[in-house]
Amino acid sequence: MVTTILVEEEPDAPPRRWSLRETVGRHPTVAIGLVILLLLAAMAIAAPYLWTVDPLRISPAFRLRGPSERFWFGTDHVGRDVYSRIVYGSRISLQVGLAVAVIATAIGLVVGLVSGYVRWLDGFVMRIMDGLMSIPGILLAIALMALTRPSLETVIIAIVIPEVPRVVRLVRAVVLTLREQPFVEAAEAVGTSFFNTLRRHILPNAVAPLIVQATYICASAMITEAILSFLGAGIPPEVPSWGNVMAEGRQYVLVAFHLIAVPGAFLTVTVLAVNLLGDGLRDGLDPRLRRRL
Repeated sequence: MVTTILVEEEPDAPPRRWSLRETVGRHPTVAIGLVILLLLAAMAIAAPYLWTVDPLRISPAFRLRGPSERFWFGTDHVGRDVYSRIVYGSRISLQVGLAVAVIATAIGLVVGLVSGYVRWLDGFVMRIMDGLMSIPGILLAIALMALTRPSLETVIIAIVIPEVPRVVRLVRAVVLTLREQPFVEAAEAVGTSFFNTLRRHILPNAVAPLIVQATYICASAMITEAILSFLGAGIPPEVPSWGNVMAEGRQYVLVAFHLIAVPGAFLTVTVLAVNLLGDGLRDGLDPRLRRRL
């Protein structure tokens, strides 16, 4: 006589709700990146009170001086204090990174939601996005800068345009996955309006990958701004920025290496902090990883 024992399978555990404290505890890179970025933001805001001088003040008698007690990061080819230019230049990099991330994410979110949900509009919109992505972002930014007057606003617009298609493709992929889900079909069956369906059922599921993508856009924007300034097609030379400091110091790199090393180190640390924050948020916001932990 054979006895059959039926074992009831345990249902899948529901995904845990996202918590910033839990994410920081399990992924220390979030805390590290966030602390570095907060320190840089505090430095940019409090620049006039951090023992700085006028970043545009010229002192030819002290040109190309190395780091010292008076000039912490040395001076450039016209005697300007590199420390003051670095501190004030952090404002430009942080402004560009944050503005590009917010604007590109907002535009890409709207276009991606509509493109992914409205079937007849999808092909037309994605061909435009493919055309923009076929052009290297840095070349498109240089072309736009050449056609307009150099300014901070122009730099932001020139960097936003190549970043929008990446956000659109990400949001569209999420919408295409969710569009066929039973809860979306049920919402349509009971007569939920187009905008309410997007707002209540599609958008909440696209927020997590969008936040992670925004951090990478922020890091990419700061690098692109430095490249444009280094090539002379970005922020006007009279405005202190990390890219301008490196651009002005490239001719004197053999006699004043600090003109390249110091702003390059600040840019590297800032981009690294943004990437650490993005990697940690990616792991913390992924529901599959949270279910395993």
